[in-house]
Formats: sequence, C-alpha cells, structure tokens
Amino acid sequence: MSITTGRLLDGWAEQGSPLLVDGRLVTGDRHFETIDPATEEVIGPAADATPGLLDAAIAAARRAFDDSGWAADLALRVHCLRQLRQALVRHGDELRALTIREAGAPRFLTYGAQLDAPVADLGWVADLAETYAWTRDLGRAEPMGIASDRYVLREPVGVVAAITPWNFPHQINLAKLGPALAAGNTVVLKPAPDTPWCAAALGRLAAEETDLPPGVVNVVTGRDHALGARLAADPRVDLVSFTGSTATGRAVMRGAAETLKRVFLELGGKSACVVLDDADLVRACGYAAFAAISHAGQGCALTTRLLVPRARHDEAVEITARTMARIGAGDPSDERTVCGPVISARQRDRVEAYLKLAVAEGGSFATGGRRPDRERGFWIEPTLITGLTNQARAAREEIFGPVLVVLPHDGDDDAVRIANDSPYGLSGAVHSGDPERARALARRLRTGTVSVNGGIWYGPDVPFGGYKQSGTGREMGVAGFEEYLETKSIAEGAG
Repeated sequence: MSITTGRLLDGWAEQGSPLLVDGRLVTGDRHFETIDPATEEVIGPAADATPGLLDAAIAAARRAFDDSGWAADLALRVHCLRQLRQALVRHGDELRALTIREAGAPRFLTYGAQLDAPVADLGWVADLAETYAWTRDLGRAEPMGIASDRYVLREPVGVVAAITPWNFPHQINLAKLGPALAAGNTVVLKPAPDTPWCAAALGRLAAEETDLPPGVVNVVTGRDHALGARLAADPRVDLVSFTGSTATGRAVMRGAAETLKRVFLELGGKSACVVLDDADLVRACGYAAFAAISHAGQGCALTTRLLVPRARHDEAVEITARTMARIGAGDPSDERTVCGPVISARQRDRVEAYLKLAVAEGGSFATGGRRPDRERGFWIEPTLITGLTNQARAAREEIFGPVLVVLPHDGDDDAVRIANDSPYGLSGAVHSGDPERARALARRLRTGTVSVNGGIWYGPDVPFGGYKQSGTGREMGVAGFEEYLETKSIAEGAG
C-alpha cells in the first residue's frame, strides 16, 4: 500500500518528515527511520530533533502565548480549529493509509477512534469554546462590610507540553491539541518515535492549511526519549499533558515537580470485564475476546482480565478461546482484520516475556501463546491465559499485547473485590441479564469508565481518565477542556 502519492506526504519517503517550529517546517540534520510493523519495511525517515530545536520550539510557544493576541482571540481559535478539522478531512485517505502502515492500526478502527472520530471531535471542541461560560458572576456580597461585586474568569494556562504515545496517535494528539488550543494555550507536541509521521502530518496541515499564528503549534519528533523529559521539566512550560506508561508518568511528574507546573497524566490499565451468572455467556465472552485483542491489545483502556462465574469457567474459556482463534491476527489493511501486529520488535519481545512468565506462574494457553507463521512483521497470536490467580504478574501488570487472562469469581462481591484489586483503575465492563444489577456493580468499580452490557463510552463529550495509578485528571468532555484553564477570581468595590 503506497502512502506517498498524495500531496500531504509528498517527498517524505526520500527527504523525511519535518518538524514544525515557530510556524516553519524544518527537517534538521538528523533523521531516524519509521517502520511498518506488519512488514518491517522502512516507510521513510523522520526528523530527529536536537535539544536545540526543542528549545526553539518551547521559546516559540512561550513567545506566541505572551506576545501575540492568540490567548484573547476566541474567534480566531475557533476558526483555526475548524480549519484544521477540514484539512484533516480533506487528507483523510492519505492519513488513513498512513495510520494503517505506521501504527499497524486495523483499517476498521480508522473509521472510529484511530482517525475519523478524533477529527470529528475537533468540531465539538470548537463548539464548546464558543458556548463556554468564560465569566461567571458571583453577585454582590459585603465581606467585612465592604460591598463587592465578584466574578470568576477562566483563562488559558499558558504553554502546554503534550507528550503522546504511538498506539492511537491521531486520537491522543488531537484530544490534547484541540482542547488546549480552544482554551487559548500554545502547544509543543512531542509524539512517540514509533509514529512520527502521523504527528508530522498534523504539523504540516497546521502550518499550511490553517491560520494558526507562528509558534502556537509546534511539533517536535525525535527518537531520544530524553526530549520528552527536557520538555516536561522546562520552566517555560506551564502544563504537561502526558499519555503513556505509569512508569514514565512517574518520571514526568518528578521532572515537572521542580517548577510545580500542572501535570495531567493518562496512564496504564489492567481493566476487568466482569461477567455475572445471569449474563448471556456467548455474547459476553465474545465481547471480551474482541475487546482484548483489538489493535493487538495495544490500548490502555481495553479489558484484559475476564472475570467469569466459577461454575461456568470452563464454558467461558471454551467460548472465548474459540472466538479469539477465529478472529486471529491479520493484515491491518484488510477491512476484516481486528488484531494486527504489535508496534515493534521491542514490544513483541515484551509480550513474549510475559507469556513465558505466565507459564512459569502456573498458567496455560487456551489459545495462542506464540508468534503466527509469518516471515516478517511483529506478530503475536491472540492469546487466552488460564490457571492464574489475580496475584500473578501477568494478571496484574499491563502487557499491551493481544493477551487476555481469565479468572473465576464467586459472585458479585467477589467479582468486585477481584476487579478492584489492581494498582490501576482506568476502565471496565459488566455483563448481566439484569440491567439494574449491572448498573449497581458498575458503580462499585473503582475505574474512570465502565461499559455496561456492551455500551460504548467513547465520545468527545465523555470525560476519560482513571483512578489510582491510571493517572490524574481527565481528557475529553468539559472536564478535559477545563484541565487547560486557570481560574481567576475578581472582586470590584461597589461603594
């Protein structure tokens, strides 16, 4: 599949994708290769930013916030967001092909959360900014006998460092960029080195097809993870919005602590799909199998623990294993594919290490557990692990591969106990023939999102984030928009 024939990516296979710094597209002197995880073919080079270029990007964002009218011009912000959305739609075919090749994303997901949905979400963010109550009147009061008219203003935070992973590059990049810009901030986006072209394409459209002023959006790609640490710690940055592993999130928080800047973290998960004894087992286990291995299990909010009634454990294992084996792993460009490759050889090795660990801990594979018979690419078969307890590392730690662990429970209270017995609290699912029973159990789960009987919680108006070590703050929805705002209270003497 060619992704270099359209204008957006024209010349990148030879010259490399650019950085966006202070309104200019620059390639710099260093490059690194981006790889198709399904074939191991080199897609092309990407600009490898130096610390000097990162410094220039931060300086540009600081200047654009402090010295331009961007932060105060709501009409311009809304106009630019709608321009960006239209540009992404115009280049949708190129972006879809790029996302399949660079991220290994199954084609069907690009019609949802991998591309089309987050592009459409920019329209919702623009509408929110237009209708948002930027000023709230608190009325008159007389503290200490002094008549005062009081009101509250919501204002942008300043310079935002957006540090993003590779698994859903467009969704996560736009979920940070859209609200941050709508709120009046300027942004330095540092994407993961596995998907630099997806971010660079966004930067090119911002530079060439919108009226965004120079420095408002900066995109800095690079293979050195230290760039993200430098960005988070820089005193010119006012807020860090990070999505990635919990371990890296801790490092980001430590780096930002020196300047006491605001930090928003969306981190890992080991979410539970709870099946109750009155559920339709075929439907519930089919849902669990599909959810756990979509995009090769590379989603922080995917349910990767399946909790089933002990009396129906063997039946649930049979149904789930059969479903996972039937789905299999396939070419991400095929519209029928659900589970594509993992992103890299490094990630495949990580998943395989967990599979070996699961066996050492007493587990076995009801299906999968190895690489499929393919000459090239980073592949793992959809895998169902049985025979573990919730204390096993494979049941407690985030694997980020097409791996589902099945655990028995002894009723609703026990299911809640097991589900909540986790360092994470990002998502979850409940299946029951009784909607009220399902809702009651969902309320007891210590997680940021819950699907009940197959409900889909994703949407631009739905706050997303987690409890415990799954992060701090929320992304998307009004709550996510307000992460990028400061609160200022003003009182005027009325005497």
